[in-house]
Amino acid sequence: MGVQGFPTLKIVRPGKKPGRPTVEDYQGQRVAKAIIDAVKEKIPNHVKRVTDKGLEEWLKEGNDTAKAVLFSDKGATSATLRALAIDFAGNINIAQIRNKEKAAMELFSVESVPKLILLPGGDKKAIVYDGEMKKESMSEFLSQIAPPNPDCPPEKEKPLKKSSEKKDAKKDAKRSSKDSSASSKASASHESADSASAKASATSITLEDPAQPTESPDPNVVTDDTPPVIIPEMGVPATIPIVEAAEAIQKDCLSPKSKTCILALLPLTTDGTLPEAAVSALTSLGAIHKKHDERKSHLFPFYGVPASNPLAATLRSTLSLKDDAELELIATNAKRAWWKQYQGAGYGNVAVEDWVDAIRMGDGKKEKLPDSLIVEVAEEVKPRVGEQEPLQVEIEEIPDDFEFPATYHEHGEL
Repeated sequence: MGVQGFPTLKIVRPGKKPGRPTVEDYQGQRVAKAIIDAVKEKIPNHVKRVTDKGLEEWLKEGNDTAKAVLFSDKGATSATLRALAIDFAGNINIAQIRNKEKAAMELFSVESVPKLILLPGGDKKAIVYDGEMKKESMSEFLSQIAPPNPDCPPEKEKPLKKSSEKKDAKKDAKRSSKDSSASSKASASHESADSASAKASATSITLEDPAQPTESPDPNVVTDDTPPVIIPEMGVPATIPIVEAAEAIQKDCLSPKSKTCILALLPLTTDGTLPEAAVSALTSLGAIHKKHDERKSHLFPFYGVPASNPLAATLRSTLSLKDDAELELIATNAKRAWWKQYQGAGYGNVAVEDWVDAIRMGDGKKEKLPDSLIVEVAEEVKPRVGEQEPLQVEIEEIPDDFEFPATYHEHGEL
């Protein structure tokens, strides 16, 4: 597993080949919430995203197969729904439809979200779930059509050939005969041992029976000779760019042509160590951007803005945000002159990704970005491809009393 120090956390997932799992080092915070969010992120997504345009095709696809659809206002698929899709894979096809899809909402008479609807298949009537959006109760609801898949299916026993069965029977007979003979000898030996043991003194040493299992020593027992275990401090993982210069943020995010950016305004620190909330936010943003990069899908830039960046104080003051002791996440779009503040509970991966997806989908209320924050940034003029930069020639006047070197008179003309 390549473990070189402690504590070390590994995320192990099934690989493409049996017996060769995918092992990934966990680089996040060593707190329960961050670890849970990281594990949730790795759950495969088999949930079908359906829109009004593809609804009819999805309904016709395998009409006799049971389907379940969750109507939601979320852009991301929750870990609960992804887990249910895995549990019922092959028995129930699970999809998710956003409440923006008006035709689908009208077809299923959905007036509020979230709403889970089970389609048994064929001409059977749809069943609406009215319980809590929790995995156990939702799984029980879906189980009325088909039970969930077992966590570990039992291995199939290979049938034994008749010739093999006969050989095994002969081996068992020989083994039984040997065991019987050994048992007789052991009984006689035991009687002799009992007689000798009665004459032994109190200082004799009793050896443990090697046939009996012995308890392994506890590896966590600390003695005087045990060296102390030093747990290294966890720094901020390499997540998103931390920009110290105001001009860089203004050029990419606050110029008249700038599109959407997400800025993490980091709190002021005295010892250079960020608080847990800031580390969690940076880790979540980094994981989200990495996922989109791996999918080769376009996603707007994320930047961390430390308190040392002069623009941080300007943004907080102009947008009436909290002081520099608190973390703030904001999205800006200078081209369309709007900004949006993150107001979620916590900075875990799921909560932050829901906010990012809402920005991508254009959901939620936006505020007017003050004109004072939008600045013109001089762009560097570069020559077009195939063109050369103009040659700069500086001509200096030759004085009247200047004498040319003798070599010039020999090889040149005046």
